[in-house]
Amino acid sequence: MLEIKQKLIYKAFGLTISSDMDLPELIKMSEQQEAADIEICMDEDITRLFFELSDNPNQFLVKENLIMFHIPGLATFSIQEGKRIAFAPMKEAEQGEIRLLVLGTCMGAILMQRKIFPLHGSALAIHGKAYAIVGDSGAGKSTLASAFLNQGYQLLSDDVIAVSLSQDNIPYVTPSYPQQKLWQDSLTKFGMESSNYQSLYGRVDKYYVPVSTNYFTESLPLAGVIELVKTENDAIAIRRIEKLDRFYPLFYHTYRNIFIQGLGLTDWHFKTSASILQHIHMFQLSRPVSGFTAPQLVSTILETLNLGGINHD
Repeated sequence: MLEIKQKLIYKAFGLTISSDMDLPELIKMSEQQEAADIEICMDEDITRLFFELSDNPNQFLVKENLIMFHIPGLATFSIQEGKRIAFAPMKEAEQGEIRLLVLGTCMGAILMQRKIFPLHGSALAIHGKAYAIVGDSGAGKSTLASAFLNQGYQLLSDDVIAVSLSQDNIPYVTPSYPQQKLWQDSLTKFGMESSNYQSLYGRVDKYYVPVSTNYFTESLPLAGVIELVKTENDAIAIRRIEKLDRFYPLFYHTYRNIFIQGLGLTDWHFKTSASILQHIHMFQLSRPVSGFTAPQLVSTILETLNLGGINHD
């Protein structure tokens, strides 16, 4: 059962977070300089509120600036006005599982409420620009990002990518926190011992991997989006996605895009997408289902973008 101690202060996605719950994945702040942008707190009343408002307890409740959901045996969650994440844990709930949802679904929802465009994928710092790798769960986004890190590049974000527009409508990626989530198979391929890492709650073959030495801490302009897909073919293939065809991948890989309509953000999402697409290149990268091709995928991307390798001297 979760124990609440004192408020802890963290930094993630360029935002200050005050939390009842320990969040070891995030960058901890020594003290709070100003009012927090986001509060994460335990609130037992939200379970009652959810069942009063919801006609279907098995679905997300999305109305105006409120998102709620309930997972039997775990907790009820509430995300409100881009400022507050509340959770009501069940007696048998484990903190690790709650944390996974707070930093995933809840954080993606709060970014959307704040009109920060959330993409589902990994973002990398490559020669002063940000490049996003998006794709379905299991496509190999984090594994490909890790292959880039092995070649000296740096991580900006894993899982949820926060994209904001500057005053000149240029898209920027704000760093999240210095950690990846990698499957056991990927650790093995990279020669990493799983015993050195903590497994995700409920997923014995997926692990938290700190990347503090390969983490970029400043916002960077988004220069490209690469959609990673699996194919039955044996060969790696990359193609440019052109013109209006680029809108759908950006929508499809928006983190929790099912929230867009209910929050009244359809127009915002379309206009923001149009602004983003004015400044980026977009590609679809196909990788074979079998075999470990991450290093070759890195080479393919760098050659396509004409970026070359890093000078390690």
